[in-house]
Amino acid sequence: MRSTPPNRPVRTGLRRAGAAAAAAAALVFAGFGTAVQADAATVSSKVTWTATPCATPKHKGELACNSYRVTGGLTAFQKQQAARTGVTPKAADAATPSGYGPTNLQSAYGLTSAAASNGSGETIAIVDAYNDPNAESDLATYRSYYGLSACTTANGCFKKVSQTGSTTSLPSSDAGWSEEISLDLDMASAVCPKCNILLVEATSATMANLGKAVNEAVTLGAKYVSNSYGGSESSSDTSYDSSYFNHPGVAITVSAGDSGYGAEYPAASRYVTSVGGTALKTSSTTRGWTETVWKTSSTEGTGSGCSSYDTKPSWQTDTGCSKRTISDVSAVADPATGVSVYDSYGVTAGWYTFGGTSASAPIIAAVYALAGTPSSSSYPASFPYTKAGTSALNDVTSGNNGSCSTTYLCTAQTGYDGPTGWGTPEGVSAFTG
Repeated sequence: MRSTPPNRPVRTGLRRAGAAAAAAAALVFAGFGTAVQADAATVSSKVTWTATPCATPKHKGELACNSYRVTGGLTAFQKQQAARTGVTPKAADAATPSGYGPTNLQSAYGLTSAAASNGSGETIAIVDAYNDPNAESDLATYRSYYGLSACTTANGCFKKVSQTGSTTSLPSSDAGWSEEISLDLDMASAVCPKCNILLVEATSATMANLGKAVNEAVTLGAKYVSNSYGGSESSSDTSYDSSYFNHPGVAITVSAGDSGYGAEYPAASRYVTSVGGTALKTSSTTRGWTETVWKTSSTEGTGSGCSSYDTKPSWQTDTGCSKRTISDVSAVADPATGVSVYDSYGVTAGWYTFGGTSASAPIIAAVYALAGTPSSSSYPASFPYTKAGTSALNDVTSGNNGSCSTTYLCTAQTGYDGPTGWGTPEGVSAFTG
């Protein structure tokens, strides 16, 4: 089995804000609350964050989640709101959101209309390890705050099961994976608020157990399955492909990793949509937003690269990798331009800002859900390739996630590149087929 990817920081002290509050939260998105008057001298504009605990596997053979939690400074969301209101926020106590919410994400990716109309009857499955005992209540808080319809067990919108499908015999609870679960559930809700959500909790973070959870999600009828974890490649990957990820007619998304240039699995599976990460900011362009490759340092940023084991899928024609190339598409992942999440298990209950490609994978799964059920024989990972180079995708053309001998595998360019694939969604047409 595999464990932490070679380049992943193994200590959560990276970019930690020593005495900062767990989240820098002060302003609410316009239309959802009121601004809080603050003393600008009490906060640094430099955003700091720490890897969530599940980014460091507890046991040999476990995979890592791909997420970071902001600990201080002013996020892109807060700077945007400060520019709009003239009020400078300060670090607070997680009482209000400090990251992008549903309205922001839908606007950035041209999904406002689709999110209002599509998704009813569709089920997005979130696959994670261990149990989050507060998953449903935390999701309710997020959705209520942003004015989204209730998604509960009682109304049939939400369901939580183990990797065997049990609703009562669940894995042991884990605070780190609970943060990851909250992030994933909230991103699925933000982009597809009318979708049902199925949370499948694996017994542990091994590929075998997570893979069984993927299979259970498909057995229970999910046509969109989000996976926000990964590890170093191994010679077992092709057998894992056959056992867990070869599900025609199901859109399976996997985060590309947070350790910069270098392939990891299951993002390298030829059957999945590998999702890279960007930095997302508002701009004066017609779109109103701009994106670059997410990179913090030589060891932190979106993953990309060539698989050592997985065969190249027929729809992927770039020449720099003889085997599978990572990524296919991308979405926001930079913690400094991160997303708003509500979480309460193992942390002070409240609002946090998260980043990492753990955010981008469920966002893209939800875009697939907005686009509609894939045909039964299709591999939805191929869908964006049919719209490559069109206005259906926002081409990301600047930034890099490291150094490599074949430039496009780690540096953004016009057209396809490793860190961002064919780009980010602009509506849903690149995710249907």
